[in-house]
Amino acid sequence: MSTHARPLADWLAAASDDELCRLLAARGVRSDAPWQDFFDAAEALLDPASISRVLPSLTATEATALLTAASGGDAGPEREALTALALLRPDGSPYPPVTAALAGRSAPPTTPAPTVAPASASAAAHAAERAFTTVAVLADVLLIARESPFALLTGGGVSAGEKRQLAEAGVPAEIVDALAAIALQAGLAVSTDRRLRSSLSAESWLRSSAADRWIVLATAFRDALPRGVRSQTGGWIPPQLWPLAHPWDPAWPDRSRGMQEAAALLGLIAEDGTEPEWAVSLRSGGPADAGALVALLPAEVDRIFLQNDLTAIAPGPLEPALDVRLRTIAVRESAAQASSYRFTAESVAHAFVVGETEQSILDLLSSVSLTGIPQPLSYLLTQTAQRHGLVRVSTDDETGRTRIESADSHLLQAMTVDQTLRPLGLTAHVDSLTTRVGRDTVYWALTDARYPATLVGSDGALLVRERHPAPPAPASTDDSSGLAPLIARLRSHQGPDADAAWLDRELEAAVRAKSVLKVTVGMPDGSTRDLLLEATGLGGGRLRGRDRAADVERTLPVSSILTATIVAP
Repeated sequence: MSTHARPLADWLAAASDDELCRLLAARGVRSDAPWQDFFDAAEALLDPASISRVLPSLTATEATALLTAASGGDAGPEREALTALALLRPDGSPYPPVTAALAGRSAPPTTPAPTVAPASASAAAHAAERAFTTVAVLADVLLIARESPFALLTGGGVSAGEKRQLAEAGVPAEIVDALAAIALQAGLAVSTDRRLRSSLSAESWLRSSAADRWIVLATAFRDALPRGVRSQTGGWIPPQLWPLAHPWDPAWPDRSRGMQEAAALLGLIAEDGTEPEWAVSLRSGGPADAGALVALLPAEVDRIFLQNDLTAIAPGPLEPALDVRLRTIAVRESAAQASSYRFTAESVAHAFVVGETEQSILDLLSSVSLTGIPQPLSYLLTQTAQRHGLVRVSTDDETGRTRIESADSHLLQAMTVDQTLRPLGLTAHVDSLTTRVGRDTVYWALTDARYPATLVGSDGALLVRERHPAPPAPASTDDSSGLAPLIARLRSHQGPDADAAWLDRELEAAVRAKSVLKVTVGMPDGSTRDLLLEATGLGGGRLRGRDRAADVERTLPVSSILTATIVAP
């Protein structure tokens, strides 16, 4: 049992619940830790493995201060933070296990803070273009993830197969992981079951202006930065210092490079390392101001040209809300200053699946088209609308089986011989097909096989379904609230006589280890006597052991023992 745990246990017992929450969260303590009292907590926090896990999280200034304290110096301004991490005693000296863990660690290099140079007009223009491109490409990624969530690797990166598919859709494979990290930070994507899916908050973000989109991303990026790169004002230190922020973290070089890449993608750092005007407020800890950025972005348009070849041409970047709506009806073929979209039977059918109607599509196109609605497009909408709903998928209330009905018997016959539908086990029943497979699964299988299927409720009304419903973004990644039961358990075992409790623990540990104890015993006449005992047993409020000096067995009342110190195991 560590004799150094007692001072830390006393400090823990005197700390507030908020201080304990912050400490345990920072040290990565699980809420189900098998601790019974503050002595258990102190021993666990001073365990070499626990100390080794927390040292990499220290910032450069904290690491330097801890080494200074270990050599007998003053930790300075970092003393309070290091004490709160249970690395320093309240008097500023490190606990001996911490000093031992520092062996072989060198002080981080001291580098004078560089001056943040403002970006030139040319560099700022390039940064603005990159920020605009990043926002647009991330919107593409989220729209794709909404329809088909991405598979993630164990480390959190997007799989190579998904990257190849995204590259075919115009998303550079080399920035996919960075975009995914930015989306997760902003709460626009959620990672569940090793799948990356756009969140509910992404729906409103996708319909926001480019400036508002950028503000959300840049603010979330700043707020997610680790302690080492955050400034005292709530912003960030010069990016040139980021690689030195956590000197004892072996994974930090890669992580800092990733953060610098994300900052460059968001236009917060120019290509030459200088700072654009719109990054100044964020770096200083203030709100994001996109005014200077917007001045360099191309103007958004809200009109399109509809052509006879079933394409639509946007004479500039479309307003995001219009772009998102249009892409539920048509397939975007190219993304540039002038984007093009193509209407197909499949794309229009998809629009009907997600709730559009022929009239709602006509109303939209009439309001945004500079060339009216060409006759071929009108025919396509009418024919697709007539075909949509020919196949109705519902649940039979009596049997609980899924029923497929259609006014076109040829469609039903085609389904029975369609090899892609064999897993459904379709069987003929009167003028319909039935299966034991669930209604939604059958509906999506028919949709994938390009049958004009619709879902129908028990009342006969058409239902609108999303294949991959967007989950809400997590409100917070702070799980310190889950530590409350652990802290309550520690408090419940906090007795009024800490000295007696500590003595009991020391004696129990000595008996288990068969240690030699130097005990100080209070005598009835008020005097004290020191004994050297080989501890052999403890029970019934008495300590048993062999007296080294007299070579006899002694039994001492624990209540008479004033102090006990382990001399040798």
